[in-house]
Amino acid sequence: MPTPRFALKRLATATALTLCVVPLMASAQTQSADPQQTPDQQSTDPQAPTPGQTADATSDAAAGDEASGPPIPLVPETPTWDSFHGQLNAQKYSPLDQITTDNVDDLEKVWEVHTGDVSDGSGERPATVWSATPIFANDTLYIGTPFYRILALDPATGEQKWSFDTQSKLEAMTQPALKNRGVAYWQADDPVAGEPCQKIVYIGTMDARLFAVDADTGKACQSFADNGVLDINQWNDTHAKWPLSVLQPPTVVGDHLILGWAGKDWAFEQAPPGTVFSINARTGEREWTFQALSDAMREKSGTANVWTQMSADEEHGLVYLPVSSPSPNYWGGNRTEKAPLATSTTALDVDTGKVVWSRQWVHHDVWDYDINAAPTLMDITVDGKQIPALIQSTKMGFLFVVNRLTGEDVWPIEERAVPQGDGSVKGEKYAATQPFPTKPKPLLDQSKKPGVWWLADAVSGGQCSALWDKLTYEGMYTPPTTRGEGTLAYPDSAGGIQWGGVAFDPESQTAIVNTSHIVQTIKLYDRQAYEKADSGSGNESGFAPQTGAPYGLRLEVARNWLGMPCWEPPYGELVALDMTTGDVKWRRPVGASQQYGFFMPESWGSPTIGGPAVTAGGVVFIGASMDARVRAYSLESGKELWSDQAQAPSVSNPAVYEYQGREYVVFIGGGNTILKQQVGDQVVAYALPEE
Repeated sequence: MPTPRFALKRLATATALTLCVVPLMASAQTQSADPQQTPDQQSTDPQAPTPGQTADATSDAAAGDEASGPPIPLVPETPTWDSFHGQLNAQKYSPLDQITTDNVDDLEKVWEVHTGDVSDGSGERPATVWSATPIFANDTLYIGTPFYRILALDPATGEQKWSFDTQSKLEAMTQPALKNRGVAYWQADDPVAGEPCQKIVYIGTMDARLFAVDADTGKACQSFADNGVLDINQWNDTHAKWPLSVLQPPTVVGDHLILGWAGKDWAFEQAPPGTVFSINARTGEREWTFQALSDAMREKSGTANVWTQMSADEEHGLVYLPVSSPSPNYWGGNRTEKAPLATSTTALDVDTGKVVWSRQWVHHDVWDYDINAAPTLMDITVDGKQIPALIQSTKMGFLFVVNRLTGEDVWPIEERAVPQGDGSVKGEKYAATQPFPTKPKPLLDQSKKPGVWWLADAVSGGQCSALWDKLTYEGMYTPPTTRGEGTLAYPDSAGGIQWGGVAFDPESQTAIVNTSHIVQTIKLYDRQAYEKADSGSGNESGFAPQTGAPYGLRLEVARNWLGMPCWEPPYGELVALDMTTGDVKWRRPVGASQQYGFFMPESWGSPTIGGPAVTAGGVVFIGASMDARVRAYSLESGKELWSDQAQAPSVSNPAVYEYQGREYVVFIGGGNTILKQQVGDQVVAYALPEE
């Protein structure tokens, strides 16, 4: 059951809808094909509303109903950092202002912890990729490790209060590395003294289990699922080629755990089809199931899952899903019919799993352009009108801004004609148009091939310019090809913008986003040619079979023989946007690239993984770069104000919290082999000197 306050709000909304709102689409739920499924465990029929239409859309009248109880503010009234993006709105915003632009340069390291849960992949154990956001709740800092342990730390000293080991297999079952993006936290509205598991921490594992642990004691919650462990793989009933890995912590909304899963990209034509589950936070019982693909497409395709964090508007009872692309990723001849919920932002009623609205951002996705970050929810003032909005960042470098209650455009989003390929890939039926936002403008210029970097070209004897001549590119959404060296992909499937998402300062209505400028090459091979060409793969690069499809693929970063990028810098930027106009306020290179131990000039910037946080002190905190430094920038000007060296690239979002009157900023130096071969096990906290 939802929490009492949340239940009252939803009851009032439902009553108003019954009286006032006529359903606008046939997105009613249907009984699951699972004969064991109870009536309240229904799956959503994957038919999306027309943009701007809603099914069960929440009205302003319902939101203001006196019977609904106190409103639930979009921005928490007290400093909150108890989830992956700090808050359910995914703003990554703290109202704390002890640390300011004037004193941030005085930050000092106040404690540091090394977990021991790290591997560089040189032995039998796979490398670790650690993207966990530390969460602050219950006067404790909770952290999940890539060995699938939970650590509960004293927020002032880093001293360990307790730890919990899931005893999971440390095997790369669905990913090329051991991955963890942290833990989730829930507590009862009115915790009963002396009763266990009134406050719970959850961690998922690659072998598809979700563990519930008492937040005070670190002991398993016996009343949750099977003695504290929920087997997610029990629902893996279609093309079960790999486990439904729970690498991202669930999104906690009231008493609901909204849970997606991660799979194995680029491997199969047919794969487990995308599902999102609502789980009761107390008991582990499944409440509803959402499916992104139709039953017909589920049989011949798969994925279109949600592998990253979600966001939620508790006031209106909506949870927002960033949905990924169907399988196989780079050939769609098996799925030429429309799949309107794939590669989309989809808003669900959190109590029922019913689609309220959905916007598809890539039609017939054959570029692996998963929607990979939770949309950031914000109230903005445009042309004098306050709008309940969201901004969806994407791998394409596009930022789509819509009304979060209806899905309607805030600034026009246009369908534009896109390239239709060279005819070399059989069975395809490309989308004639794709959505393009008019504001904000694309964060990088995709209209033409990026310029060849003269230095990389010169030292390689023209290797880069020769490669450019052999790559097909007709602008954004040029389809993959079997010819030459393939298609130039810009941005590539690793971003654009990655899972860190967009930060937002609600006072100045400024959005902050970091973006990578990376060029990759995509080439498809027919089955016989692929078997001869395959020479292995790495993390997000190399050869991939797409077994069952007529084509395998090669995906590589466009570099010369020395490993230098062939395209012009900068390679990554931090961008500030005025969300009242959609215009850029400032942009600057972020971080420094590194190769063979040498750091490049900071004017060239660095590819980035991990997102920013912003505070009322006017400071933006971010790690994310190859050089493994953590930094602070001015929200107003973009000027770099402070930095320190971490053990490895900080590819997670930082956490900002207050404890006993002192403001702390915590980073995890864990690394990601997509950036470079440097991993770590560091948790490091900074604060101003005590007087």
